[in-house]
Amino acid sequence: MRNIKISVVFIFVLLTLIGCKEQQARMPISRNSGAFMNESVERNKKLIKGEEKQIDSIIKSNPQIKYLTSQKGYWYHYEVKNDVDTLRPKKGDVAFFDYEIKDISGNIIYSQLELKPQTYIVDKQNIMSGLRLGIKQMHKNEKVTFLFPSHLAFGYHGDERRIGTNEPLICTVTLNDFKPENKQ
Repeated sequence: MRNIKISVVFIFVLLTLIGCKEQQARMPISRNSGAFMNESVERNKKLIKGEEKQIDSIIKSNPQIKYLTSQKGYWYHYEVKNDVDTLRPKKGDVAFFDYEIKDISGNIIYSQLELKPQTYIVDKQNIMSGLRLGIKQMHKNEKVTFLFPSHLAFGYHGDERRIGTNEPLICTVTLNDFKPENKQ
Protein backbone atom coordinates (compact mmCIF):
# COMPACT_ATOMS: atom_id res chain seq x y z
CA MET A 1 0.00 0.00 0.00
CA ARG A 2 2.86 2.29 0.80
CA ASN A 3 4.37 1.69 -2.63
CA ILE A 4 1.09 2.63 -4.30
CA LYS A 5 0.98 5.96 -2.38
CA ILE A 6 4.58 6.70 -3.33
CA SER A 7 3.83 5.83 -6.96
CA VAL A 8 0.75 8.11 -7.02
CA VAL A 9 2.70 11.00 -5.47
CA PHE A 10 5.56 10.42 -7.92
CA ILE A 11 3.18 10.43 -10.91
CA PHE A 12 1.43 13.57 -9.60
CA VAL A 13 4.77 15.41 -9.18
CA LEU A 14 5.93 14.24 -12.60
CA LEU A 15 2.70 15.45 -14.29
CA THR A 16 2.92 18.79 -12.46
CA LEU A 17 6.49 19.33 -13.65
CA ILE A 18 5.62 18.39 -17.22
CA GLY A 19 2.61 20.71 -17.20
CA CYS A 20 4.66 23.63 -15.86
CA LYS A 21 7.39 23.57 -18.48
CA GLU A 22 7.80 26.90 -20.29
CA GLN A 23 5.37 27.28 -23.10
CA GLN A 24 6.26 29.14 -26.21
CA ALA A 25 4.02 32.04 -27.20
CA ARG A 26 1.87 31.31 -30.22
CA MET A 27 2.25 33.60 -33.20
CA PRO A 28 -0.85 35.34 -34.52
CA ILE A 29 -2.60 33.57 -37.35
CA SER A 30 -2.32 36.56 -39.67
CA ARG A 31 0.77 38.69 -39.77
CA ASN A 32 0.42 42.28 -40.88
CA SER A 33 3.30 44.02 -42.58
CA GLY A 34 2.16 47.44 -41.35
CA ALA A 35 0.26 48.15 -44.56
CA PHE A 36 -2.94 48.89 -42.63
CA MET A 37 -1.18 51.44 -40.43
CA ASN A 38 0.49 53.07 -43.44
CA GLU A 39 -2.86 53.34 -45.23
CA SER A 40 -4.44 54.81 -42.10
CA VAL A 41 -1.68 57.42 -41.80
CA GLU A 42 -2.13 58.40 -45.45
CA ARG A 43 -5.92 58.66 -45.03
CA ASN A 44 -5.47 60.93 -42.00
CA LYS A 45 -2.95 63.12 -43.82
CA LYS A 46 -5.42 63.59 -46.69
CA LEU A 47 -8.23 64.33 -44.25
CA ILE A 48 -6.19 66.97 -42.41
CA LYS A 49 -5.02 68.53 -45.67
CA GLY A 50 -8.65 68.78 -46.88
CA GLU A 51 -9.79 70.35 -43.61
CA GLU A 52 -6.90 72.81 -43.71
CA LYS A 53 -7.97 73.83 -47.24
CA GLN A 54 -11.50 74.52 -45.96
CA ILE A 55 -10.13 76.58 -43.08
CA ASP A 56 -7.73 78.42 -45.39
CA SER A 57 -10.63 79.38 -47.66
CA ILE A 58 -12.49 80.85 -44.67
CA ILE A 59 -9.42 82.86 -43.71
CA LYS A 60 -8.88 84.10 -47.29
CA SER A 61 -12.56 85.01 -47.71
CA ASN A 62 -12.32 87.34 -44.68
CA PRO A 63 -9.18 89.45 -45.31
CA GLN A 64 -10.41 92.14 -42.88
CA ILE A 65 -10.07 89.63 -39.99
CA LYS A 66 -6.56 88.92 -38.74
CA TYR A 67 -6.39 85.18 -38.04
CA LEU A 68 -3.48 83.88 -36.02
CA THR A 69 -2.03 80.39 -36.30
CA SER A 70 -1.38 78.44 -33.13
CA GLN A 71 1.50 76.02 -32.74
CA LYS A 72 -1.07 73.38 -31.76
CA GLY A 73 -2.75 73.24 -35.18
CA TYR A 74 -5.74 75.61 -34.98
CA TRP A 75 -6.46 79.17 -36.07
CA TYR A 76 -8.10 82.01 -34.14
CA HIS A 77 -8.91 85.69 -34.08
CA TYR A 78 -9.84 88.07 -31.31
CA GLU A 79 -13.30 89.58 -31.30
CA VAL A 80 -12.59 91.24 -27.93
CA LYS A 81 -8.96 91.43 -26.80
CA ASN A 82 -7.75 92.19 -23.28
CA ASP A 83 -4.32 93.82 -23.45
CA VAL A 84 -4.37 94.83 -19.76
CA ASP A 85 -4.32 91.45 -17.97
CA THR A 86 -1.31 89.19 -18.25
CA LEU A 87 -2.56 86.08 -16.46
CA ARG A 88 -4.00 83.10 -18.31
CA PRO A 89 -5.78 80.05 -16.89
CA LYS A 90 -3.45 77.24 -15.88
CA LYS A 91 -3.91 73.67 -14.75
CA GLY A 92 -6.27 73.46 -11.79
CA ASP A 93 -7.78 76.93 -12.25
CA VAL A 94 -11.55 77.15 -12.57
CA ALA A 95 -12.54 78.86 -15.83
CA PHE A 96 -15.98 80.38 -16.36
CA PHE A 97 -16.81 80.73 -20.04
CA ASP A 98 -19.57 80.87 -22.65
CA TYR A 99 -19.31 79.50 -26.16
CA GLU A 100 -21.14 78.49 -29.29
CA ILE A 101 -20.29 75.91 -31.93
CA LYS A 102 -20.77 76.34 -35.68
CA ASP A 103 -20.00 74.08 -38.59
CA ILE A 104 -17.30 75.14 -41.03
CA SER A 105 -19.93 76.92 -43.17
CA GLY A 106 -20.96 79.10 -40.23
CA ASN A 107 -24.24 77.37 -39.39
CA ILE A 108 -24.94 77.21 -35.66
CA ILE A 109 -24.83 73.66 -34.30
CA TYR A 110 -25.08 74.59 -30.60
CA SER A 111 -25.97 78.15 -29.58
CA GLN A 112 -24.46 79.93 -26.60
CA LEU A 113 -27.88 79.91 -24.95
CA GLU A 114 -28.19 76.17 -25.46
CA LEU A 115 -24.70 75.45 -24.08
CA LYS A 116 -25.23 77.70 -21.05
CA PRO A 117 -22.37 79.21 -19.04
CA GLN A 118 -19.65 76.64 -18.45
CA THR A 119 -17.46 75.98 -15.43
CA TYR A 120 -14.31 74.07 -16.29
CA ILE A 121 -11.41 72.95 -14.11
CA VAL A 122 -8.49 73.49 -16.48
CA ASP A 123 -6.83 70.25 -17.61
CA LYS A 124 -8.72 68.25 -14.99
CA GLN A 125 -12.02 67.83 -16.81
CA ASN A 126 -12.72 66.26 -20.17
CA ILE A 127 -13.72 68.81 -22.81
CA MET A 128 -13.01 69.14 -26.53
CA SER A 129 -9.22 69.25 -26.92
CA GLY A 130 -9.27 72.45 -28.99
CA LEU A 131 -11.24 74.24 -26.26
CA ARG A 132 -8.83 72.96 -23.62
CA LEU A 133 -5.91 74.45 -25.57
CA GLY A 134 -7.71 77.66 -26.54
CA ILE A 135 -8.94 78.56 -23.06
CA LYS A 136 -5.40 78.36 -21.70
CA GLN A 137 -4.25 81.04 -24.16
CA MET A 138 -7.03 83.51 -23.30
CA HIS A 139 -7.14 86.36 -20.82
CA LYS A 140 -10.14 87.25 -18.68
CA ASN A 141 -12.96 89.01 -20.60
CA GLU A 142 -11.61 88.05 -24.02
CA LYS A 143 -13.80 86.73 -26.81
CA VAL A 144 -12.02 84.56 -29.37
CA THR A 145 -13.22 82.68 -32.45
CA PHE A 146 -11.35 79.44 -33.05
CA LEU A 147 -11.18 77.36 -36.22
CA PHE A 148 -10.57 73.77 -35.14
CA PRO A 149 -9.74 70.89 -37.49
CA SER A 150 -11.72 67.77 -36.59
CA HIS A 151 -8.87 66.13 -34.67
CA LEU A 152 -9.01 69.04 -32.19
CA ALA A 153 -12.82 68.99 -32.14
CA PHE A 154 -14.82 65.78 -31.81
CA GLY A 155 -12.71 63.72 -34.22
CA TYR A 156 -13.78 60.46 -35.78
CA HIS A 157 -16.77 59.88 -33.49
CA GLY A 158 -18.38 63.30 -33.59
CA ASP A 159 -20.54 64.05 -30.56
CA GLU A 160 -23.05 61.33 -31.48
CA ARG A 161 -25.80 63.97 -31.74
CA ARG A 162 -25.37 66.94 -34.06
CA ILE A 163 -21.66 66.96 -34.86
CA GLY A 164 -20.70 64.44 -37.51
CA THR A 165 -17.62 62.35 -38.14
CA ASN A 166 -14.41 64.29 -38.86
CA GLU A 167 -16.14 67.67 -38.79
CA PRO A 168 -13.99 70.81 -38.41
CA LEU A 169 -15.68 73.42 -36.22
CA ILE A 170 -15.84 77.14 -35.53
CA CYS A 171 -16.10 77.91 -31.79
CA THR A 172 -16.56 81.39 -30.37
CA VAL A 173 -15.52 81.49 -26.71
CA THR A 174 -15.87 84.23 -24.11
CA LEU A 175 -13.68 83.72 -21.05
CA ASN A 176 -15.66 85.56 -18.39
CA ASP A 177 -13.33 84.85 -15.47
CA PHE A 178 -11.03 82.29 -13.91
CA LYS A 179 -9.89 81.63 -10.37
CA PRO A 180 -7.47 79.31 -8.62
CA GLU A 181 -9.09 75.93 -7.91
CA ASN A 182 -9.44 76.49 -4.14
CA LYS A 183 -10.90 80.02 -4.43
CA GLN A 184 -14.19 79.45 -6.23
